[in-house]
Amino acid sequence: MSVRVTVDGASPYDVVIGDGLMRELPQMLSGADRVAVVHTDSLAAYASGVFDTLRSSGFQVLPIVVPDAEAGKQLSVAGECWEALGAAGFTRNDAVVTVGGGAVTDLGGWVAAAWLRGVRVVHVPTTLLGMVDAAVGGKTAINTSAGKNLVGAFYPPVGVLCELAVLETLPRADYIAGLAEVVKAGFIADPVILDLIESDLAAAGTPRAPFTQEIIQRAVAVKARVVGADLTEQGLREILNYGHTLGHAIEKSENYTWRHGDAVAVGMLFAAELGRLAGSLDDVTADRHRRVIAGVGLPTSYDGVDWEHLRATMAVDKKSRGSRLRFVVLDELAVPRIMDSPPEDALIAAFSTVSGKATQ
Repeated sequence: MSVRVTVDGASPYDVVIGDGLMRELPQMLSGADRVAVVHTDSLAAYASGVFDTLRSSGFQVLPIVVPDAEAGKQLSVAGECWEALGAAGFTRNDAVVTVGGGAVTDLGGWVAAAWLRGVRVVHVPTTLLGMVDAAVGGKTAINTSAGKNLVGAFYPPVGVLCELAVLETLPRADYIAGLAEVVKAGFIADPVILDLIESDLAAAGTPRAPFTQEIIQRAVAVKARVVGADLTEQGLREILNYGHTLGHAIEKSENYTWRHGDAVAVGMLFAAELGRLAGSLDDVTADRHRRVIAGVGLPTSYDGVDWEHLRATMAVDKKSRGSRLRFVVLDELAVPRIMDSPPEDALIAAFSTVSGKATQ
């Protein structure tokens, strides 16, 4: 059985979660002659099923193969995609479909946003991270040498199709990494997610948990409510970056060899401690972070580069204002806020709890 979550706003769209969803794809692309399917070589077999669905409905299909993971989120790769669209004669009536994880939806979404100043895009995320985060909300981007996701646009898709069966093909480490964004949604807005996960921590680390569809639906609903009210991150949407300021700095410092969810997990523990040190977050909720994060198999510490390096990297975070660092913290469970310019001694103390000397 499939469920739908509607993302409201100027251009509303549905996120459909379930199995057997490809039948909905042609309707989302109605009116197009040509459809570019952006995917990685590792997903060629899955993408071929998308090709078949589109061709059987009369669309001309242009496969565009891009590098895996963050290696694909480069200006040169986006340029190659645009050249392919141009060579195939893509017009504003035509469309792009992304098939892959968050890196593919980020890249393909930006390619669609920029081509002819915008053609339709449908995301078919194949990872848990893509389903609950990257494919929903219209953020599109590539990386630069200065940092992650610094060049892009807010460009909502016309639909998102989350096929749950494909999660069974994910390596366990990738699935667990995706859980970080689900856990994040629980802490910032929907504690029922945490209750479900804690009801069976061992099962939560697999796509076969009896509550998998529900926690995905709930995480998507959290993001849908936020981005529907604040697409361009002028205020409310910043809460979705809980754990991301330090997380992005870890990713960049490790040349993106750390999974996004793993880095965000450490970032959430850091943010929880920062809230505790500020006297706003109670011990029970702060300690619950470590119990849930460790319980599903996510990392609880980082022992790579030193604090000074991470501190400098965070200075170019998208939420920073001038030289001021800004972090999303919790005043209590499901009550997030922005902490502007926290004291340096509090930052250092919070980092010490995740710096590799903390309990693994």
